[in-house]
Amino acid sequence: MHEAKTKLSQLVGRAERGEEIVITRNGKPVVKLSPIPATACLTTVRGAWRGRVHIADDFDELPDDIAESLGAK
Repeated sequence: MHEAKTKLSQLVGRAERGEEIVITRNGKPVVKLSPIPATACLTTVRGAWRGRVHIADDFDELPDDIAESLGAK
């Protein structure tokens, strides 16, 4: 534990590079330092559904019976 405190920034650097580090106290594992997986940002998912999703031409039109039941007419 003491060694981990004095070398924390080095251990974090190793974890950032993909290594999992187990920190022990009195010879017993107590903490695992591991990298957090990168999350997909918007630029990597933009257009992912292109060509797979189709919206009907009448998508914005509310049928009369539903509009009446909702009090919209």
